[in-house]
Amino acid sequence: MLKKISTLALAGLLALPVAASAGSNSELAAKIDQLSRQLSQLKAQMETMKEDQEDFADEIDEKAESWDLASRVKFYGDFRARGDYYQADLVSKPLNMHNWQSQSMYDAIHNSGTIGGMPAAFGFLNNSDLMNPDSAISRQAKFQHLANYMGMFAPIGGAMPAADAYSDDEMDSDTLFTNRFRLNMRVKATDNIEVKARLAMYKSWGTNTLPPSVTQFSFPSFDGTSTREPADSTLRVDRAFVNWNNIGGQPIWFSVGRRPTTDGPASQVRMGTDQRMATPVAYMDWPFDGISLGYAYANLFGMDDVPGRVRVCYGRGFENGLQYDDVNSSLNDTDFAGVSWDIVKKGDRFAYIQSFMVFNAFNYPEFDNSDMNDFYSFFLGERQNIGDILHTAAVYQDKWENLTYFVAGGWSRTMPDDDTGMFNDMLGNMNALMGMGGTVQANDDDEDGYNIWLGVRYDLDEQGLKFGLEYNHGSQYWIGMTPGHDDLYSAKLATRGDVYEAYMIWDLPSGEAISKYAKTFIRLGYQHYEFDYTGGSDWNIKPYDIDDAEGKAWAAMMPTLDKADQVYLTFEAYF
Repeated sequence: MLKKISTLALAGLLALPVAASAGSNSELAAKIDQLSRQLSQLKAQMETMKEDQEDFADEIDEKAESWDLASRVKFYGDFRARGDYYQADLVSKPLNMHNWQSQSMYDAIHNSGTIGGMPAAFGFLNNSDLMNPDSAISRQAKFQHLANYMGMFAPIGGAMPAADAYSDDEMDSDTLFTNRFRLNMRVKATDNIEVKARLAMYKSWGTNTLPPSVTQFSFPSFDGTSTREPADSTLRVDRAFVNWNNIGGQPIWFSVGRRPTTDGPASQVRMGTDQRMATPVAYMDWPFDGISLGYAYANLFGMDDVPGRVRVCYGRGFENGLQYDDVNSSLNDTDFAGVSWDIVKKGDRFAYIQSFMVFNAFNYPEFDNSDMNDFYSFFLGERQNIGDILHTAAVYQDKWENLTYFVAGGWSRTMPDDDTGMFNDMLGNMNALMGMGGTVQANDDDEDGYNIWLGVRYDLDEQGLKFGLEYNHGSQYWIGMTPGHDDLYSAKLATRGDVYEAYMIWDLPSGEAISKYAKTFIRLGYQHYEFDYTGGSDWNIKPYDIDDAEGKAWAAMMPTLDKADQVYLTFEAYF
């Protein structure tokens, strides 16, 4: 611009002789003075424009720095409204006096020694030795208490009720509505350090507490169910961990924190997200804290373009805190350790295997409810370590045209301590204490369990519809490590029996996606449970065949499922 102004000024000066011939010297001087003023004004304007440009550039730099800081943080999440109908057939109608989950009953037994004014044969529960974890008679005395209790109200004194003394019964919940909100955060601290977290609120409509029916046949609240059961409107930490990536310039990473271990493969097929939501197979659906060290590869065993990754993992399932240095009363922490291997992960093809050990398994964890701790203490004695558990699972998933399919399998093995045992025959021990033959003993045998899980889903992309079917079967001694399950009432993959499921997903025509995370859909599903054995995900008490007299006798004490049906409907938005 300055160059153009100088050129115009020079042209004006060259024109002066012509101007002189046309006018007087005074007119020429006036014109020169006018041109000088105009040139000064133009220079002043250029200086102002230059300053404005510099200020604008500084402002852009400041905003760019803010934008850069903001770009480190990514927020995304999901909201789900869900309604459930549940109906269950019980193996037997439990006798009213055998409602062991009533705290008032426990108080009546423990404190007064009487029930309804009747002398109790088990008033010795007040004995201080019984409450002493070091007492050699503590566990046996509680079995005696239970045996006396059973005999007192049996049709024939001292004998278990006959199988035909029971009548069938049902339980149902017409509707249970829940809201779940989850907010994810991902933040870069440095090029190779990132923090990932997820906060979650999960509650039932019309209550700010956990509905009792939800845990009737599932897991009471403890660390392994946090944010996974409908409780209250509090926003809790569901996941929070730090990843250190690209260690030493290699495809190696280290991670520590509250682990992403819920809704693992192949749950994403049924849940409609299509993206893997957790590391382990859904057989290990357990929120816990721990660490992992991983390595990613591009070529498997020399095969080009076959990517995958392998991890070594460690976690804590139960923290016992400070202990006295006394071998007879010490309780060790419960830890997980194992290997997690994405053998192949490319496109729609995914092959995965995991194997882990549970070291120093507890007979029961520290529940959030003190009454529940008293209940388990009454049945199982003081909290203690009872052995180790080996757990292995694998899944293969792929897609052929519009058909997604997967097959998964799991194997569990209990390795009990000799003095405590696992899968103990509670009824057999009670019979022995009641003088009906036999001796009180712990089951120190290793017990193997297995599960198979199959699923298919066919997508009608143009209509936005997906139709799926799933089936899983668990054996008598199968252990599903699934306190974080999303089946609400009964953990599907922990069932010792068969579960059939059919579902439909409709991607809502809600307009163009604003975010890459965006998904909006309705999911309608039906689950049918057929139980073969009592219990589920429990390694303390023997799983009794519900068709045998033992199973019916156990069902007299504990509500035990024979069959169950569940219908669910969800409205889900991912953003």
